[in-house]
Amino acid sequence: MTSQDGGLPHAVEDRYRLLLDSVTDYAIYMLDPTGIVSSWNAGAERFKGYTADEIVGRHFSAFYTPEDRERGEPERALATAASEGKFEIEAWRIRKDGTRFWASVVIDPIWDKKKRLIGFAKITRDNTERMLAQRALKQSEERFRILVQGVADYAIYMLDAEGHVTNWNLGAQRIKGYGADEIVGHHFSRFYAEEDLANQLPARALETARRTGKFESEGWRIRKDGSRFWASVVIDAIHDEAGALIGFAKITRDMTERREAAEALEKARQALFQAQKMEAIGQLTGGIAHDFNNLLTVMISSLDILRSRLHEPREARLLDNALLAAERGSQLTGQLLAFARRQSLKPQVHDLNQVIETFEAILRRAAGGEAAVKIVLSHEMRTVLIDSAQFEAALLNLVVNARDACGADGSIEISTEVVTFHEAERLLFSTAAAGDYVKVSVTDNGPGMSEDVLSHACEPFFTTKEVGKGTGLGLSQVYGFAGQSDGHLHIVTAPGQGASVSLYLPAKEPVARGDRHEHGAASTVLIVDDDEQVLEAAVEMFDSLGYEVLTASHGPAAIDILRRDRRIDVLFSDVVMPRGMTGFELADAARKLRPELKILLASGYPVPAFEKSGGGRSDTAFISKPYRWSDVLERLRNL
Repeated sequence: MTSQDGGLPHAVEDRYRLLLDSVTDYAIYMLDPTGIVSSWNAGAERFKGYTADEIVGRHFSAFYTPEDRERGEPERALATAASEGKFEIEAWRIRKDGTRFWASVVIDPIWDKKKRLIGFAKITRDNTERMLAQRALKQSEERFRILVQGVADYAIYMLDAEGHVTNWNLGAQRIKGYGADEIVGHHFSRFYAEEDLANQLPARALETARRTGKFESEGWRIRKDGSRFWASVVIDAIHDEAGALIGFAKITRDMTERREAAEALEKARQALFQAQKMEAIGQLTGGIAHDFNNLLTVMISSLDILRSRLHEPREARLLDNALLAAERGSQLTGQLLAFARRQSLKPQVHDLNQVIETFEAILRRAAGGEAAVKIVLSHEMRTVLIDSAQFEAALLNLVVNARDACGADGSIEISTEVVTFHEAERLLFSTAAAGDYVKVSVTDNGPGMSEDVLSHACEPFFTTKEVGKGTGLGLSQVYGFAGQSDGHLHIVTAPGQGASVSLYLPAKEPVARGDRHEHGAASTVLIVDDDEQVLEAAVEMFDSLGYEVLTASHGPAAIDILRRDRRIDVLFSDVVMPRGMTGFELADAARKLRPELKILLASGYPVPAFEKSGGGRSDTAFISKPYRWSDVLERLRNL
């Protein structure tokens, strides 16, 4: 049975009305084609505040905010629903009491059987709480984004599931050097060092985070400019609500300064331990050497007395051998006392450049004929207070060690410079006070030392040489001399990278270059001879004549000395020498460098050609071997 107008039966219509009236979570009501409210349910009354009597017959625009009414939003909603079959929106609406609520609105057009618009069905739901929750979440996410973006000490960014960068904060830009537009979309493996890429560390890091939820490590990473920094890294896996992996959160911190500070502290601890160990060994060694010296004194005195009373050749030879062995033992104890810093020093103010130049010939001979020896002396020099004989012994020990390390085909460099230790650097040089030092270095290109060998290098009797090729007291003597001179010994070495052993001696007054002759100082002679005994005899002779002496064993070495030392007044050279340069050739080259130089040539052969060609020069003289000091002095006076 139907109603008289052909609609639903009255009973069915009543049930629908009861159903709609019982719905309280949705406002469900009808509008006529012009927007006038024609029905009203309990849900509409509950969250809009109007009773049916108060709202039925009024235009539905009463629910719109003033600004929406001014823009014609109610009319546009009905027009859209009529033309498109539906209108949906979420927006602010007004309750009866004037308060606002966030509404989810659906408007459907109602058509009769003849397709005529007879009105609209309007369903509204109050989503204020959901909207406020979403807004709070959005604000929270925005605050978190701003917080993350503002963090400068940590690189905080996201990766997708394959490891591509999806966002980038200020800390990441500061630490790694890339702007967001330069890195977003690129794979994070570009931050890894070549060795880590070869070991597939980026892939293993993501796999660990994917499998366990987190990956943590420290290691070297690469900045945009190619420099390295020590990074602390945490990678967390990010999953959605269904548990599917959607990417990774990555946090990186630059720990380079902390690592360097820790390494410096560890080096300081090791240096302190080494200094304490060497001090303890030095005290023990000094005591033993002192007591052993007393025993040797008794032995040598007794053997010397016996030797003076014996005349039998066989017994005399035995005593001579015993005396020789005892004297060698005395030399060993002298080296031990040097290590223990108990040797008797006679410190005087010296220019180390001058000491090295005077000692150069002996250093070159100690280095061997084949090893290339380079001497680099600083032009800006300070004096030092040292025992020159002990310094020469220390330098000779370093050159011999360098020669043994690099072999005949190696190279050795002896250099000087003035350096300054600041207070902070005492962490690495715990036995040296802050201040200015003259640094004397002997550097070789040998195999270098391991850390273990380096830690024992200065200990008495420690040696890596074959049995019978060293006592292990060379560096010990240098170490002791440095300490007793208020200085410091420092070794820089690594396997395969050679070694550089440096003596740091406290600097005194600046060396006044070029003033020595103006103040009437003694003249300087450069003696050149390839015969070691003849050279040493010439050194003694000129020294007794009051000259400061420099030496060279061949012409090219003499030319090098003449180029860098302007103090030389006299060149005294043998005529016949190796290395393809005779004394005549050396004299010609020396005149081109130093026209004012006085030259005295000596030879065991008659040289008539010299008398004809060069003998007439007022700055050149010739003397035959053998010569006496009086002959040399006469030639020098004539010059």
